[in-house]
Amino acid sequence: MDKQLTRAPRRWRRKAIAAGVLMAGLGAAAFVAIGHGRGHDDGPPQRDMAIDAAVRAEVIHAAVAQLDRAYVFPDQAARMHALLLGKLQQGDFDRIDSAEDFADRLTTVLREASHDGHLEVRYVEQAVPAEVPGQTPPAAEQAHEHVEQLRFNFGLAEVKRLQGNLGYIDLHQLGRPDGADLRMADAFGLLRDTQALVIDLRHCTGGDPDTVMHFASYLFDQPTHLNDVYWRDENRTEVRWTSATVPGPRYGQRRAVYLLTSGDTFSGCEDLAYALKNAHRAILVGETTGGGAHAGSPQRLDAHFMMFVPSGRPVSPVTHTDWEGVGVVPDVPTSAGKASDTAQLLALRDIVAREQDPDWKRRVQQRVHDLE
Repeated sequence: MDKQLTRAPRRWRRKAIAAGVLMAGLGAAAFVAIGHGRGHDDGPPQRDMAIDAAVRAEVIHAAVAQLDRAYVFPDQAARMHALLLGKLQQGDFDRIDSAEDFADRLTTVLREASHDGHLEVRYVEQAVPAEVPGQTPPAAEQAHEHVEQLRFNFGLAEVKRLQGNLGYIDLHQLGRPDGADLRMADAFGLLRDTQALVIDLRHCTGGDPDTVMHFASYLFDQPTHLNDVYWRDENRTEVRWTSATVPGPRYGQRRAVYLLTSGDTFSGCEDLAYALKNAHRAILVGETTGGGAHAGSPQRLDAHFMMFVPSGRPVSPVTHTDWEGVGVVPDVPTSAGKASDTAQLLALRDIVAREQDPDWKRRVQQRVHDLE
């Protein structure tokens, strides 16, 4: 999936459990929101830019100011502040005259200090204008972002029925609610009569936290408190419950749900997995996830540098913490490649154990034999 971003619309900036939400602006290949900093292998190549000592100093001072203002843990922000200024004064960056290399080096330094997979600096070839307070994003920019979401179906990669009357949803991200809500309603309509559900998060790199709650709402019969988000820069806690109503048919709690996970499952997709696991609403099958919990938004450092600043942390009402740095541990550990067959076997064996119709029980049992 494309990972391009220039300037995220203001209405999105507070709502990024960062990675995986496609925030594509007009024009240039710029900041990565969807790839949670795991590579620059997307979009057309940018032209590098030569930088000097003045640019390096300006970017570093802007970065420490953003960390001081918003980074989710003030003590870590203070340590990174001192670390960056110390390296600048000691001349550690003096030999870097490439904008791309400088952004990569800053990202490495920050991540080694924080172990935060969301924290990232990016060079942007196309100049990013300074934000004007109260300014709304240009209509053309919003339209372009919507087109990018359409190209990837707001993250719903595949919806189908598997043998044995199992439902299957393959999520690659949890896209913006304005398009994802309709698609989720259609998906659950197609799967409304299945006997168990497999949700594939193995390639899911993040998404909009509102869409996480909207998706989870289909899996509960009553509003359920899944988690909260504490925003350090605003010193407020956002309480997050599933919705009392959904636009499509609910997938009632009497039916089992299995989540497939991998080491690439990240950010907002981990949010979904962590919440459903703690609520005992899903069985996780696969690998421990990537470990990126912090929410945040991209911030401008200068005309050609941006930094994703994690400023919020989820808080589970069950564990009173989150999955940052440790990932979400599956209930049934197995390789990502074997996760689908393993989950199907678990679901089908449970159906066989409960099934009263002897003919259907025999047919499902045959599918179990095939998978085994």
